[in-house]
Amino acid sequence: MNVMKVALAGDALGDYIFGLDPQLLVDAVITMVAMFALFVLLSYLLFNPARELLQKRQDGIQEKMETAAKEKERAIQFKEEYDAKLKGVGKEAEEILTQTRKKAQKKENEIVNEAKEEAARVLERANREVELEKNKVKDEVKQEMISVAAAMAGKIVAASLDEKKQSQLIADTLEEMGDETWLS
Repeated sequence: MNVMKVALAGDALGDYIFGLDPQLLVDAVITMVAMFALFVLLSYLLFNPARELLQKRQDGIQEKMETAAKEKERAIQFKEEYDAKLKGVGKEAEEILTQTRKKAQKKENEIVNEAKEEAARVLERANREVELEKNKVKDEVKQEMISVAAAMAGKIVAASLDEKKQSQLIADTLEEMGDETWLS
């Protein structure tokens, strides 16, 4: 039975490929209004929250990018400070080394000067001892000459010798004293 109705309906349309009757137009308008209402309702229920979600996500990404840019700037600033400190440390180390070298040079000069002063004192003391020893030897030589002269005088008086014998006696006395006495 249903098959017959379809066939009859096909016969009723006749020669039309597309049948535009007023009912079709009313149905099309109602469908469009319903679709528009459905679109508005769905956009309110679905599209706006989706847009808000996307906006929030976009804002979050933008905020993260700004935070990353700030962190990058801070990192660059820290790096510059670090580099400046490293340069300062290099200069400071060089300054410390320079001061240490100066102190070491000063200490070395002090030690050398003290050693020179000590050497001069030792040399002066040695010179004084040599002088004292020379004076002592001179005194001994004088004492020996006096004793020789006294012995000679005693021999001269005892022997009452003439000039020839006196010269001989002086020569003998000088030989007894030796050459070493006269050389020092």
